[in-house]
Amino acid sequence: MQAAGDAGKGEVLLAIFERPPQAAGDAVNAAVIIAREDAASYPGLKSAAQYLDPLTELMTSKGFKPVGDPSTLEIDSRELVRADFVKALNEKLNMHQSTLVLLQTGQIVSFTFIAGGEDEVNDLIQELGFTTSKPRTR
Repeated sequence: MQAAGDAGKGEVLLAIFERPPQAAGDAVNAAVIIAREDAASYPGLKSAAQYLDPLTELMTSKGFKPVGDPSTLEIDSRELVRADFVKALNEKLNMHQSTLVLLQTGQIVSFTFIAGGEDEVNDLIQELGFTTSKPRTR
């Protein structure tokens, strides 16, 4: 969400698309985007839920509308907050977006899922998991 001059404070870690972003299609190009930002960029930020205000402001400025209330979910013992948005692309096509936010060790990590329907977004979210590598033993 950072402006161009703040490039050192945040970065996209991974972006995966169903098809190349420039490729035309008659459906929403499903995507998963993982990004991180320095929590210090948001003075007073003490919880992931507080990040939803600037996120919602950004999304509404891009034509998205919030859907429902934010919620909390736990994935592999990590608590994340979730905000859902929708944007009409035309009379028949809506883009659904859910962003999960994790605040940990001074970093905001956002997991954004984009698809053509709520069920598709939920299917993508179900694949999210956190694992830790265990040292190999000989």
